[in-house]
Amino acid sequence: MFRNRHYTKAEINERVMRAAEILDIKKLLRRKPREMSGGQRQRIALGRAIVREPKVFLLDEPLSNLDAKLRTSMRSEIVKLHKQLNTTFIYVTHDQIEAMTMGTRIVVMKDGEVQQIDTPVNLFDNPVNTFVAGFIGTPQMNMFNVTMQASGKTLGFSFADGTSLSFAKDNVRAVKEEYLDGNAHSVVMGVRCENLFIAEKGKGFRCVVSGIELLGSETNIYTSVEGVNITLRLNYRPDVSVGDEIYVGVDERKLYLFDAETTITILK
Repeated sequence: MFRNRHYTKAEINERVMRAAEILDIKKLLRRKPREMSGGQRQRIALGRAIVREPKVFLLDEPLSNLDAKLRTSMRSEIVKLHKQLNTTFIYVTHDQIEAMTMGTRIVVMKDGEVQQIDTPVNLFDNPVNTFVAGFIGTPQMNMFNVTMQASGKTLGFSFADGTSLSFAKDNVRAVKEEYLDGNAHSVVMGVRCENLFIAEKGKGFRCVVSGIELLGSETNIYTSVEGVNITLRLNYRPDVSVGDEIYVGVDERKLYLFDAETTITILK
């Protein structure tokens, strides 16, 4: 498992046993690869790296070939290992759940270019552009092309279907001053699924339920406005069915706003 002419057999054995104990794989050391499960092979691969005592671990989508249950288990194992070894892990993944649950700092990239480097919480709360906003969060953030116009203490939003919403400026996160000049600005309004709700008739925007997912403690409602798909995630089971007309309200305190042309956030 680990050979180096600079180490004695005793030193090699000590390192191997220490790595095996950390990963709980002592019973696997005499097995051949074909006799192991996918998760066991992943642990063996990590063990080969641990015995070398590297300063940095490079993991390139190590869980991509595992089933969902095993991926969840191995995520926890790698997080635990990171804390035990107290060294740097660079972890490449296309799975945002892995990134959010395992990373202390995340580099979000698109087409080889860095979009944002931040903590998981800041990526979720303060995405710099629509790509990051859409990538972080499950289900994906709802986004609407709207016209925004400030008037006194009010911020108004007009949708393509003629629907308009109006909120007190003080209830919306701080917007850059150049977008509050009283002129109409084309922006992208982002709303996470958990920040939409079923409103009273006539309030919010009107749409028809196209799908329902009952997830136990949560319910996903699928609908659309002017061809834009919308997902609501509710923490209860609403009394609605596919084909029902509903009105969707927005929690204005949780809005994300981006310039329609640059896709960059216009929040301060």
